Amino acid sequence: MTLIFLAPGQGAQERGMGADLFDAYPTLVDEAESILGYSLRNLCLQDPDNRLSNTAYTQPALYTVTVLNYLKQRDQLGREPDFVAGHSLGEYSALFIAEAFSFADGLRLTQKRGELMAATQGGGMLAVIGPNRAEIETIFKEAGMESVDIANLNTPSQTVLSGPENDLQFLGALFERHGHRAVPLNVNTAFHSRYMAAMKSAFAAFIADFAFSPLMVPVISNFTALPYRDGEIANNLVQQLDHGVRWTESIQYLLQEDDPQFVELSSRNILLRMVEEIQRHPLPLKTSA
Repeated sequence: MTLIFLAPGQGAQERGMGADLFDAYPTLVDEAESILGYSLRNLCLQDPDNRLSNTAYTQPALYTVTVLNYLKQRDQLGREPDFVAGHSLGEYSALFIAEAFSFADGLRLTQKRGELMAATQGGGMLAVIGPNRAEIETIFKEAGMESVDIANLNTPSQTVLSGPENDLQFLGALFERHGHRAVPLNVNTAFHSRYMAAMKSAFAAFIADFAFSPLMVPVISNFTALPYRDGEIANNLVQQLDHGVRWTESIQYLLQEDDPQFVELSSRNILLRMVEEIQRHPLPLKTSA
């Protein structure tokens, strides 16, 4: 059996998250609140100022709660995972699990990432349900659309697009006419697209001051859809910002392991549902030349 932990990304946050975890790991929570300068418990459990949907707050909060979920799973199972994968922001939690950096450094990285993304306004994201990548690219060509990027390849039939809001609205109507579902996401930034270039440079300068340790557990990279190699951490995290999340390929890679058993570090089970769909579309068998 191959035990695989999956760390969720932005979108998995919800009011009340961490309610069963904060008192179990008070030292780590106190450390997080000292670094952040505000009450994480209050933000996650009460969210009186509606900040949990603000990416500047979402990212460090979700990173922390995911780490706490990992500690709970590790303590209950009595073992570390054999592999870890994280979706977008979740890659930071995955790298913490693999001991690439301390909890505090991971928190500082996600805090800065969230701040920079919150300051990058303009654009949006659109989830398209139904067509595969080839069909999406055909519709792009039909529309003469060159301003929108493929942001997340979540499953063979679920893709997230990123770009200018007006162009996404146009594409959404076009996909609907082709018999597909198009769902605008509740964000006002074109994440994982070319439009993140300005914040990418700022984050690259910030992450350059961090040192990273060799990974103790293999982590699948969003950027390459393959396990990290030594020395790739800073580059992959920077490249992830304006490149798509190759989640389908990442899970297909992991499904080739012996009896893979997935555990999502969240109560939402968003990633497990993606795994279930990806399992229904196995990779073609390799044939010898």
